[in-house]
Amino acid sequence: MSANAENITPQQPANKKGKRKRALLVLTLLFIIIAVAYGIYWFLVLRHAEETDDAYVAGNQVQIMAQVSGSVTKVWADNTDFVQKGDVLVTLDPTDAQQAFEKAQTELASSVRQTRQQMINSKQLQASIDVQKTALAQAQSDFNRRVPLGSANLIGREELQHARDAVASAQAQLDVAIQQFNANQAMVLNTTLDQQPAVKQAATEVRNAWLALERTKIVSPMTGYVSRRAVQPGSQISTSTPLMAVVPATNLWIDANFKETQLAHMRIGQSATVVSDIYGDDVKYTGKVVGLDMGTGSAFSLLPAQNATGNWIKVVQRLPVRIELDEKQLADHPLRIGLSTLVTVDTANRDGQMLANQVRTNPAYESNAREISLEPVNKLIVDIVKANAG
Repeated sequence: MSANAENITPQQPANKKGKRKRALLVLTLLFIIIAVAYGIYWFLVLRHAEETDDAYVAGNQVQIMAQVSGSVTKVWADNTDFVQKGDVLVTLDPTDAQQAFEKAQTELASSVRQTRQQMINSKQLQASIDVQKTALAQAQSDFNRRVPLGSANLIGREELQHARDAVASAQAQLDVAIQQFNANQAMVLNTTLDQQPAVKQAATEVRNAWLALERTKIVSPMTGYVSRRAVQPGSQISTSTPLMAVVPATNLWIDANFKETQLAHMRIGQSATVVSDIYGDDVKYTGKVVGLDMGTGSAFSLLPAQNATGNWIKVVQRLPVRIELDEKQLADHPLRIGLSTLVTVDTANRDGQMLANQVRTNPAYESNAREISLEPVNKLIVDIVKANAG
């Protein structure tokens, strides 16, 4: 047995060396395969992907301001409240506006009556012209009868002169009546009562007063969430006083600040993947590049850097790239303005433009919540004109 053991013992190191060589060979081949696979993956995918974590959620912040000055009586919404488009956010004291509205209605009624009187005066002055024409014709007839009598010395010269003066006086009175009629007619012309300038001006004042009264109720122009409320009941506000902001939960986008060295192959329309810190890798938003800004953050800063001063250190600049998000994904997983994200843009497709070359044909954003229909006040004006037209 000792002889057999001596024969087996030298073979064990040889077997171990063979196994070690095979293991190293397999490991080497495995590394080579991984390297080749990574190289292929880099060539096909990674070299077309540009990534940045300097990216944040952005959106519209609708600043709420009053359209008229006044004293705040009620605040209907607070921070984090959800409001619908057209909901009343703040109510102002309507007393002054109500008084101004009633005064404007009174002035409209007075203007209608005065204008109506001028239109009636035109008929009266026309009748006066007819009277003066008759008087002139009578005076002329009397004078014509006295002329032969004066030539025959049957009447005195004084009586003839009185007849001549009566004709001149009647002519002058007719001229005065005509001028009075023309002056009054210049005021009213042949225009209907509701189209008279004075009546239209008074009606405009009624509309302005009515709009001021309606605007004491400050409504939300958008559906969204209230933020940055600064208004308090009892505050005296003007048209330039910020009251609060309404932030819509839709139409959010990502401002991704890519380095200038990453922008060479970036184009409008390229697809992007967005991962937010709030949800992590569990939620991946799909988006697309919709535009590249026209300047870096430092160029548009309040105090741009002056690199010509001499003390200059080159810093790689970043350019904001706007990423549009899918609205359905936003509805399922809402984001907030300012949240951090990780953005990856696929630059393989380079058919798009680096800068937009199409002009918008429709508004980017619009709201008609603060548009006020004039139909009610126009009906009121018609009623006032009819009631005072006589």
